[in-house]
Amino acid sequence: MSSRRSFVQAAAVSAAGVSPLVGALRQALGAKPNPTIILRSGWQTVNIGDITHTPGVLNVLRKHLPDVHVLAWLSHDDRGVGEMLRKEFPKYEFTTDRKLVGGEWFKRADFMLHGSGPSVVAARDLRSWRDKTGKPFGTFGVTIGSVNDWLRTLLNEASFVYTRETKTHDVLAKAGVTKPVIGFMPDGTFDFQILNEDKGLAYLKANGLEDRKFICAIPRLRYTPYHKIKKGINWSDERIRMVETTNEKYGEQDHAKMREAMIRWVRETGLKILVCPEMTYQIDVMDELLIDPLPADVKKNVVKRDTYWLPDEAASVYKRAHTVVSAECHSPIIAEANGTPAFYVRQPTDTIKGQMYYDLGLADWTFEVDDVTGKDIADQLMKVYSDYTGAQKKRAEAIAMANARFDEACATLGKSLG
Repeated sequence: MSSRRSFVQAAAVSAAGVSPLVGALRQALGAKPNPTIILRSGWQTVNIGDITHTPGVLNVLRKHLPDVHVLAWLSHDDRGVGEMLRKEFPKYEFTTDRKLVGGEWFKRADFMLHGSGPSVVAARDLRSWRDKTGKPFGTFGVTIGSVNDWLRTLLNEASFVYTRETKTHDVLAKAGVTKPVIGFMPDGTFDFQILNEDKGLAYLKANGLEDRKFICAIPRLRYTPYHKIKKGINWSDERIRMVETTNEKYGEQDHAKMREAMIRWVRETGLKILVCPEMTYQIDVMDELLIDPLPADVKKNVVKRDTYWLPDEAASVYKRAHTVVSAECHSPIIAEANGTPAFYVRQPTDTIKGQMYYDLGLADWTFEVDDVTGKDIADQLMKVYSDYTGAQKKRAEAIAMANARFDEACATLGKSLG
């Protein structure tokens, strides 16, 4: 309880406006004015959660280190992602051009920061930065499931390693990563604040979805079928068979539990449900998994989102939902960051990243799908419905804890730029 209280107290200090003092403190200590960092991010665009890593971390930097200039090196900026980022962050620079980065940007920048993600995705780029420049580097909000010899060496040379959940700390300790500052900073998505009100409000109006009078439901297969949705995925036939067999085996039993909550919602409230995607492929499976098996009296209250969207539009919709119930990890975070309680129905194949929900006090809204019943999810949903004020307090506390961790991580980065 004392740890939880300290999180909230620290967040309250941040909310009072202390975090911008990081930049002033740096200047008072004689640090380089207006330092430049490279943010390595932008992992893929087939998942709105992978998109939100980048603007989330950029928003953290903009708020906490406003004197720092950011050069954002993205792996991908298609599907309108580049335009969204440039519009929201006009003072920062963006590129996917590796030659530009390795030439001009490596000379200009003082620090390389690896953004939040499922692993040290760009570890080789950090190593290239280290080898070519000798300048410092660190990570914000990464999950690390395993560490090989060369990654151990690299991480031990980092200024800091902030992980997006605390289970990674055990992985690092066992692997012998002990030299950098090691801390917990949750997924950058917890500070995703971009809205597309024009598209979001138009979609809600067109589909008869009223503020706080609908829930969102997001499906997920146990393994993302990347071999079907991304070019250059060279999986073996054995890997493909394993993925497809597992998805076939568990798809119905996982989503039957979510459907039980959906049925209770409609029958006890008379309100609507929006079934929507976090990833591109989910448009093709949402009928089979979440809609078609519903009884007729429930199905008539269901709206299907049959196109993919960017996270700014999704955030505008989630912001007005009553609750988001998702088998995907990031839609609940987008919702919570924008004022809406949310549940994460976690599958055991979805890595250790789900620990961040427990780290932020959201255990009651995190459902290990193999260990719960549909009734468990439905009961908690109706509890939120009956005490929405209490649910909003719980959500706000989690966001406050995340903000406190962003404060700490940015203070450490600020010192490293000195």
